[in-house]
Amino acid sequence: MSKINFDIITLFPKAFDLVNNLGVIKRALDKNVIDIKLHDLREYGEGSYRQVDDKPYGGGPGMVLKPEPIYSAHDSIKKLSRSKTLLMTPQGKVLKQNDFLRWSSLEQLIIICGQYEGFDERVRFLADEEISIGDFILTGGEIPAITIINGLSRLIPGTIGDPDSLSNESHNSGLLEYPQYTRPFNFRNMKVPDVLISGNHKEIDLWREKKMIERTIKRRMDIMKKKNLNN
Repeated sequence: MSKINFDIITLFPKAFDLVNNLGVIKRALDKNVIDIKLHDLREYGEGSYRQVDDKPYGGGPGMVLKPEPIYSAHDSIKKLSRSKTLLMTPQGKVLKQNDFLRWSSLEQLIIICGQYEGFDERVRFLADEEISIGDFILTGGEIPAITIINGLSRLIPGTIGDPDSLSNESHNSGLLEYPQYTRPFNFRNMKVPDVLISGNHKEIDLWREKKMIERTIKRRMDIMKKKNLNN
């Protein structure tokens, strides 16, 4: 995996101050395996007031981000050979673990963070992909952008403590992760399953596989149906 460069177009660059306190991202920055550049949309605003938004044509509530500042910010970014532009929008495809795996081979991700009531429809032509982190609405695209930085950074060797843990996580296998336990064995009359202390690794693997299936059926039947269709 080569170094990944994140170029973030945002109206609120201060929202990204917290990334320096997130262990995985901080380690990735310290190891120089990622780079994060923030492009303040306000600097590309129009006129003396640096206007970045306006009232929507046809009427309606709120303000809409204008296309000119976003295009200007995007044009100012030097594009690398393996680059994609992502548009953070509730109307986009819901983010999946496989997306991180796909993007891990890129050199650059340009992320456009939406705000207010949205953005001018013509902004969509800049995007290679439109991404949502779920079926809900946030005030802006900054938290989704940080989610993407985090999800990609932790795939880079050396950014998490035990790299083997990546292969056993929810969604990597297409199922939710099995239950995990640690000491004490008995906590408030809730005991660790005997199989986990048996030392029989074959039985442990079978138990974990069974629990993954059970948990996925109980909590995310949509995943199980999709998995069955693909098999």
